[in-house]
Formats: sequence, structure tokens, C-alpha cells
Amino acid sequence: MDQIKAIAIPASSFVGNAPAAHPASAAPAGGFMNSLQHAISKANDIQIHADQATEALMTGQTQNIHQTMVALQEADVSFQLMMQIRNKLLSAYEEIQRMQI
Repeated sequence: MDQIKAIAIPASSFVGNAPAAHPASAAPAGGFMNSLQHAISKANDIQIHADQATEALMTGQTQNIHQTMVALQEADVSFQLMMQIRNKLLSAYEEIQRMQI
């Protein structure tokens, strides 16, 4: 969610004649591509954590099934979000390809 906030333009920049100056710390270095790579790596980390929690439950290292289920649900939600973002990006790319010059 922080990545989305980092690339969002504040509503205050639309008020008035001149756009508001954005501090350099508001946008991450590298812009959109860096944010996308960070989000993908974060989703991967969540998947790895869920795998580790599942393995710990199966090997008997932990008896906490609730924490394992929460980790699995977080991994599922993060994967679904990543796939929806991918679908939106592909849709936008296809729309740009259909534009006539």
C-alpha cells in the first residue's frame, strides 16, 4: 500500500493555478519501476514466509495452526493483488497499442 501512496499525486496539487512542489522524499528513487519491483519482492517474501510456516506446522516445530492459516491467507491475498495489478498493466499496454498515431 505504501508503494501506491508513494506514486499518488496529492489532491492539493490540483487546487490553484500552479501545481504544488513535491518533496524529493515523496517519490522513491527509480520511480514506478522501482516501486513495482519492490512490491513483487514483498509478495515473494510473503509467499516464502507462508511456505516456512506450513513446513514448520507439518514437521511439528509449531502447533499454531492459526498463525499458519493467517500466513497462507496473506500470501493468497498478496498474490491475487499482484495478479490484478499485472492484468491492469497489460490492459493499459494493450490500450496504448490500439491508439492511432
